[in-house]
Amino acid sequence: MTNHESTAVFGGGCFWCMEAVFVRLCGVTNVASGYAGGNKMNPTYEDVSDGNTGHVEVVQVTYDPSIIDYKTLLAVFFGTHDPTTLNRQGNDTGEQYRSVIFYQNDDQKQEAEAFIAQLTTDHSFGKPIVTTVEPLNTFYEAEDYHQHYYANNKGEAYCRAVINPKLAKLRQKFAPLLKDTE
Repeated sequence: MTNHESTAVFGGGCFWCMEAVFVRLCGVTNVASGYAGGNKMNPTYEDVSDGNTGHVEVVQVTYDPSIIDYKTLLAVFFGTHDPTTLNRQGNDTGEQYRSVIFYQNDDQKQEAEAFIAQLTTDHSFGKPIVTTVEPLNTFYEAEDYHQHYYANNKGEAYCRAVINPKLAKLRQKFAPLLKDTE
């Protein structure tokens, strides 16, 4: 990460889906799948999948704030997952799939809370938003086989059934923000 880059950490269901979304945005220089929010040091995928660590599947998004700002990342985050389902995204259920924003400083915390408040005031989802805003203590990068999962496995059933529709939604709602690589 250079001096001109910042990071944001989001949990919104399966990290494979979240990575496939954020990696396509102009100004995003890296997306790493991983775990955050729990009480076990150096968790593995198996540990987190068991649902007993308190960790969430998350993505750490590295971005250039002169190209894309944190508020825009928030808009994409809320626009590409369901922030009204507690501990669930689609068929993925459990605390490890909860909707959460892990902030790294007071500015991120305040911006995330204000964004949620505005979505709530606007009744943007028709149901209460359950996304939590929590301090980031430690981000643990997931195992190598989870990194760039969609790019390496586009033909897999999960990618076709779950990630492809999410990417179609991304293209429909956020086309001007996307890299010209698709």
